[in-house]
Amino acid sequence: MDTERTSSVRLPLLYLLTAAGLGWLTGPRAQAQPDALGHDRTRPLPPVVNPGCASKPGEWQSYDVLWTPQRFDTDGKLLFAKTVDVQADFDFTGPEKTVQVSVGEDGGSKAKKVSDRLLAPGAKLELLAGDFKFTEGPTCDAAGNVFFTDQPNDRILKWSVDGKLSTFRQPAGRANGMCFDHEGNLIACADEQTELWSITPDGKVTVLVKEYQGRVLNGPNDVWVRPDGGMYFTDPFYKRPWWKHNQMPQDGQHVYFFSSDHRKLTRVVADLKQPNGIIGAPDGKTLFVADIGASKTYRFDIQPDGPLTGKQLFCELGSDGMTLDREGNIYLTGKGVTVFDPTGHQFEHLDVPEPWTANVCFGGPDKQTLFITASQKLYAIKLRVKGANQAK
Repeated sequence: MDTERTSSVRLPLLYLLTAAGLGWLTGPRAQAQPDALGHDRTRPLPPVVNPGCASKPGEWQSYDVLWTPQRFDTDGKLLFAKTVDVQADFDFTGPEKTVQVSVGEDGGSKAKKVSDRLLAPGAKLELLAGDFKFTEGPTCDAAGNVFFTDQPNDRILKWSVDGKLSTFRQPAGRANGMCFDHEGNLIACADEQTELWSITPDGKVTVLVKEYQGRVLNGPNDVWVRPDGGMYFTDPFYKRPWWKHNQMPQDGQHVYFFSSDHRKLTRVVADLKQPNGIIGAPDGKTLFVADIGASKTYRFDIQPDGPLTGKQLFCELGSDGMTLDREGNIYLTGKGVTVFDPTGHQFEHLDVPEPWTANVCFGGPDKQTLFITASQKLYAIKLRVKGANQAK
């Protein structure tokens, strides 16, 4: 490759890098940053590209990529730096693209389009059901059935693995965010009386939490159940038409942890503007919380007894609901679904033709379909990757 020529050509691309046998490689940062699944993943130095040949608009072109990935230890010492010559076909005729480049220890490399990385071949967004008032809270049971809420109509619905829609429970406490625990109980943010519920498979309700330090909660919004059964939930304040009170009961909008023995409720985050979406890694070591009021999402380290430490800004975007795939990518909602890689860089956006996209979860028998609750409808799209958590 003509490196002098190549270094003068830069195109508007975002890149992701995986290194076989080397873990994820790091770029300009001096300190390694773990991702959602605990891997050491940081970003490579920006590549430069050299067009291999001209082509007509809409056709594929061949490009050479001169890449210098680097890896540092925690003290900032450079452990690895190697220039890699990659040849791949990229479609540069549309808007900004993302590609994934895999680099082997022998220097061999290959690249592919982002659609090959995220979406299943030929996958398109599919409308499953409509005629709801406002859909929220999707979560998946062990069989792959997806449960979601139609909150204004006070019901929880079930979309079965064979494509049938039914009502699981009505009334449903104006349920909002939900998450199945590991015993098959449906944990629901019951907004009507600002409570946290556990619902058995046959529909029986147990109120788990209804107040903190003698005051009722603001209105539990979203919940994630960690592997040992402990629960993290957000408690923002959104005035509801079915409430009689107008003032926020608590002294702020916070995040709470409810212990696995169902005996202790602890406030674990108290410095956010309006926490909303929440999701954790399947190993129970990392928690993501979206501060939708501040348009930010944060990453925390989970301590065994519940507290959160090591707060880090993950990305400059808030979210109503969120999920995580097995590759550590985070899916945020609002205007469609925005997908971030484990380092906090956006690499995909799924357009949803609705005014608001509230929440997402993986479901189906293979946990490889992304279910999307958006305004008055339920959508789904088949992905190449599987969900990280059984219930989300």
